[in-house]
Amino acid sequence: MLQGKHIVLGVTGSIAAYKIASLASMLKKQGADITVIMTPNATNFINPITFETLTGNKCLVDTFDRNFQFSVEHVSLAKQTDVFLLAPASANVIAKAAHGLADDMLTTTLLACQCPKIIAPAMNTRMYQNPIVQDNIKTLQHYGMEVITPAVGYLACGDTGEGKMPEPELLYEFILKALYPKDMAGVRVLVTAGPTREKIDPVRYISNHSTGKMGYAIAKAAMMRGGEVTLVSGKTDITPPMGVHTVDVLSAADMAQAVKACAETQDIIIKAAAVADYRPRHTTDEKMKKKDSDLCIELERTEDILGFLGANKREGQFLCGFSMETENMIENSRSKLDKKNLDLIVANNLKEKGAGFGTDTNIVTLLSKEDTLQLPILSKDEVAHRLLDYIMEHR
Repeated sequence: MLQGKHIVLGVTGSIAAYKIASLASMLKKQGADITVIMTPNATNFINPITFETLTGNKCLVDTFDRNFQFSVEHVSLAKQTDVFLLAPASANVIAKAAHGLADDMLTTTLLACQCPKIIAPAMNTRMYQNPIVQDNIKTLQHYGMEVITPAVGYLACGDTGEGKMPEPELLYEFILKALYPKDMAGVRVLVTAGPTREKIDPVRYISNHSTGKMGYAIAKAAMMRGGEVTLVSGKTDITPPMGVHTVDVLSAADMAQAVKACAETQDIIIKAAAVADYRPRHTTDEKMKKKDSDLCIELERTEDILGFLGANKREGQFLCGFSMETENMIENSRSKLDKKNLDLIVANNLKEKGAGFGTDTNIVTLLSKEDTLQLPILSKDEVAHRLLDYIMEHR
């Protein structure tokens, strides 16, 4: 996605400027061509040579610098830019950008750019909360710029509150999002992910080995492509993707309730969660004590969420399920496709190397009533996009 893309990083006078060096390095490693523009004040926090070493390009500060190939530089640079990220964005430069002021290399280039623009404010909490600054941020949003909500934490001034620039990893995600084609803009997508936990007593539960990686990759991919994504997730160790409405659940019953609450309004539903088929019929509020004899736990069926969705699918809604098998993968998955009234099922075999729970890769076969499409081993992010490609083509 970043190979050959031209990214401009605008750096202003904030202590958070040092973090942009890490971001520049991350982008460079992925093949991006990066130009860093600094305000004169920013050079008090980090030396331009740092950025020149990391990017291989001249770091621009002076609008009238004569040491470059002859052209109107802020205009020629603007024409070739794919994404402009202003981070950290000081209150001063936010005010200039909001009102079209262009009195240095950074603001003139920003004004000339017609590419996606992302602003990451970083300042003292009271400055950030000042109504004037908030009005300027709303003005930037009115003109189509994406403004990243600052993090909350300990600030360089000694205060604790909002105004902290997000970490480079999150800024990187915003750049990726800006580059993705928005073929899913306005499409409402519901994704389920992760395992469920079925309580035995306050200490023990029944669950499975799902980590949620595949479902989270799908939710993230749909968000990157402009979808309005709701993620209903069992307990995982994964940070939810930015821009995704996440509903945390624990048991199969919790997941059923959360899914039913929003299913009717969704255009696409992708059930990637590993939901328990059974739960203990009886649970206790106190820990069950160990005995010398064997223990038997009576189980009962949980609600078939996918079956409910198939039986209540509204016209125009696309329903996709997942099938994790250890034998007869195609036959068992096709049976599930038909029985549950699905439009598509994603089948994989737990015994295949590189597939299944906890891996960063997957090997899946997409099955519909008309098609069988076997994909090679891919990262789960790549699988997610290939799955969404298929769904968008056939919905």
